[in-house]
Amino acid sequence: MPLASLLLRHQAEFGPVLPVDLNGPAVTRLDLTDRNPLVAHADLRDTAAFEVVVNAMLAAKNATIGVGGYLENRVIYQRSQHFGPGQAEEARSLHLGIDVWIAAGTPVLAPLPARIHSLADNAGFGDYGPTVILEHEFDGTPFYSLYGHLSRKEWTVLRVGQQLEQGQAFATVGPYPENGDWPPHLHFQLIADLQGRVGDFPGVARPSERAIWTALCPDPNLVLQCQLLG
Repeated sequence: MPLASLLLRHQAEFGPVLPVDLNGPAVTRLDLTDRNPLVAHADLRDTAAFEVVVNAMLAAKNATIGVGGYLENRVIYQRSQHFGPGQAEEARSLHLGIDVWIAAGTPVLAPLPARIHSLADNAGFGDYGPTVILEHEFDGTPFYSLYGHLSRKEWTVLRVGQQLEQGQAFATVGPYPENGDWPPHLHFQLIADLQGRVGDFPGVARPSERAIWTALCPDPNLVLQCQLLG
């Protein structure tokens, strides 16, 4: 059974990933494609300036939390060579997770009972920074959730194999530069098959490979259930 179908069958069982109401009035959807002139004309290599842009987009909607990004073809990845811009091959720009732009220090919660599968500090500019991958199971089928751009403080005490209860806080949203040098946000991604990877998994793909990656990484909103992204 495709992972998306399995998750849909069990959708009522998920708890929150963050201790906030993603359907509340403080939340708005953010557009980080080149259709948004605030993003298209900003110097996104300067993380402080990038944060000013994010905060301006939130303020324009009287919001404090921004959401979005699944399968968004984003201009923002041109800020880092990590995603391949300037090379002869196609750059990666198709986002495979959902980002929740929220204050650093916000707790991150396990949406289901979980085992910590792997940990890594993906510390390059524009990468995930401290990263956690959790392993879950439904109907005998394992699957994974990835949490990127975390704070190093809480991350350092986690251990591979550690069991987490549903709703347990295991990390916090990290500040820059330790979070991969991004304005504070959580990257949340679902993964059907890690393909042998440990502590890392692509969160951005080449647009021409969309069908391959959507089969591996279904819509995280199956878990988050944010109506703005429905």
